[in-house]
Amino acid sequence: MKEISITEAKNSFTHLVHQAEQGESIHLMRRGKAVAVILSEAQYRQLTASPKSVWAAIKNWREQVDFSGIELTDREIDSWRERSPGRDFAWES
Repeated sequence: MKEISITEAKNSFTHLVHQAEQGESIHLMRRGKAVAVILSEAQYRQLTASPKSVWAAIKNWREQVDFSGIELTDREIDSWRERSPGRDFAWES
């Protein structure tokens, strides 16, 4: 993450756009406070792509994560399960 004042950014805007295209985000600063960010189009689309459901978000995440090399047995997964009895519950009428 690069930080640069707005004044400096004005003088080197083309260079900053090239850096953003390479995947670097540039934070524009005014009086030491970040006020804007320059992002690549790909980064912007990724941030603004809103999944329509939780399931869509999970599918999107699964497509982006590399799960190769992770091997879990049924016994390992079953060991994560909570074994304590549930709490008492009654519907109020």
